Amino acid sequence: MKDCLLAVDLFSDLSFEDGDRLLASLEARQEGFVETLARARSTAVPVVYANDTFGVWNGDRSDIVRRGLEGRGGHVLESLQPTESDAFVVKPRYSAFDLTPLELVLSTLDVERLLLMGTTTEMCVAQTAIDARERGYLVTVIVTACATPDERLEQIALEYLEQVAGARLAESFELAVAERDHERGPVSRPSLA
Repeated sequence: MKDCLLAVDLFSDLSFEDGDRLLASLEARQEGFVETLARARSTAVPVVYANDTFGVWNGDRSDIVRRGLEGRGGHVLESLQPTESDAFVVKPRYSAFDLTPLELVLSTLDVERLLLMGTTTEMCVAQTAIDARERGYLVTVIVTACATPDERLEQIALEYLEQVAGARLAESFELAVAERDHERGPVSRPSLA
């Protein structure tokens, strides 16, 4: 099974409502993010970043990353930067699939399963996971590499993803890879006839 680590909305200046709470979550979970990226790269799992444009439509990944690094969370984001070999997709909506070329990127990589990390768990990560399942991908959310401004909403979203959407939850990259053989198949689609 071909995996891909998808990093959703890591780079932001956090200058929005709940930005302080999201920063606190990022700081508390920084080790999980760093370890997940390191393990993916050391095992040759491709890494794809999908990041909000924040209204700037020049598609410049360097500018998006720079704005995040210059923001309040720069000290955390410094260790999460993309490498030159990582794909980077800009997105206008919650889901990394919505109005982006992500499916083309994943198809080129022959990806069957997405390992998700990012911010915020209950919004962009969850919507991306749901859209991935609807497109037939297997999905595992690495919960120690996700951040949220509201842990109660995060828990609701994770329960929904696991119990309704058919995603798997894993505490680490290693556990996600270890459970590879136990993944559920693609979402079954009811007949409309």
